[in-house]
Amino acid sequence: MAEPKFLYQTIVEAMREEILRGELKPGDRVPTVRQMTERWKCTPGTVQRAYRELADQGLVRGRRGRGTVVVGDGQLTEKAPLRRAELVHRAEGFLLEVITAGHTPEDVEQALTLALDRWRSAARTPEPTPRRTLRFVGSHDMAMDWIAAHFGEIIPRYRLQVRFAGSLGGLIAMAEGEADLAGCHIWDEETGAYNEPFVRRLLPGRATVLITLAQRRVGLIVSPGNPQRIAGLKDLARRDVRFVNRQPGSGTRVWLDAQLHRLGIAGSAIEGYERSEATHSGVARLIAEGQADAGLGLEAAAAAFGLDFVYLTGEPYQLVAPAEEVERPPLRALVSWLKSKSGKAMLGGLRGYDAGAAGTTTRVS
Repeated sequence: MAEPKFLYQTIVEAMREEILRGELKPGDRVPTVRQMTERWKCTPGTVQRAYRELADQGLVRGRRGRGTVVVGDGQLTEKAPLRRAELVHRAEGFLLEVITAGHTPEDVEQALTLALDRWRSAARTPEPTPRRTLRFVGSHDMAMDWIAAHFGEIIPRYRLQVRFAGSLGGLIAMAEGEADLAGCHIWDEETGAYNEPFVRRLLPGRATVLITLAQRRVGLIVSPGNPQRIAGLKDLARRDVRFVNRQPGSGTRVWLDAQLHRLGIAGSAIEGYERSEATHSGVARLIAEGQADAGLGLEAAAAAFGLDFVYLTGEPYQLVAPAEEVERPPLRALVSWLKSKSGKAMLGGLRGYDAGAAGTTTRVS
């Protein structure tokens, strides 16, 4: 009779519970593989896989001549493995619940990413900055969500602290020394150019570099099937359309206000104009929940929530960094990754993203 597919996970959970309850204390030797195969009526390979998982979680460690023992004081930071084990336990319970309900692992990963970006944008106070941390402040971007979550894989020994505060907020944070990297896609109505005019105004006399992340498709995010037949910005003034905006200072809001001015449409004529969200996914979420009919945002955000999209314009999303830092790690490594096949593949895999120019740099003096 074939053993259960996930039996090793059941063993891991049972052992973790024994450690959390104190039944197995630091320094105690865990049962031998032979003892565990008899207890669980399974193969030695299943037990060995479970013990490797426990070791990866920092709960046990193999000791020559003593077998496998529970990690104790002096081997790792006190209580750190137990805290991590408890977190993993909770996460596994959540995964079991949602996957049983029919969601795929990809659905879960995307939902967690969106939830994290909402949490980051809602944070009032930046967390303390530990060593080897880059501080990012700027406009929300779906690719930046992914990069932040995988930054340690892209650039080992570094992490990215993210705060979404809009394009202008990012440049102001950099000017005030509160950011090492800013994210921008802000359009200048006078010149028709993106980012560089604002960098010159807000960081005068400072040598900086614009690093292109991607070209993005921006438009109106609408309900599936676009039941109200929303075709453009003029439709936002209709009485039957509820709009959700981006926050003041965001590049999306700057572009929208300029276009509404050109069309002769006042913000007061749009229901929901004053209601704003700090992220593209926040806009999409409200539409998916039926709380709004339309919002200006990324095609990638619309796709993430299964919504329809009315294309309006393309825009470059760029990272702004001090010129002297671009030739030092970790920014040099980040630029190299953006130019790499794996970097372009990740960026280009997002709906509405063109990664052809990813990693190109422009110096602004």
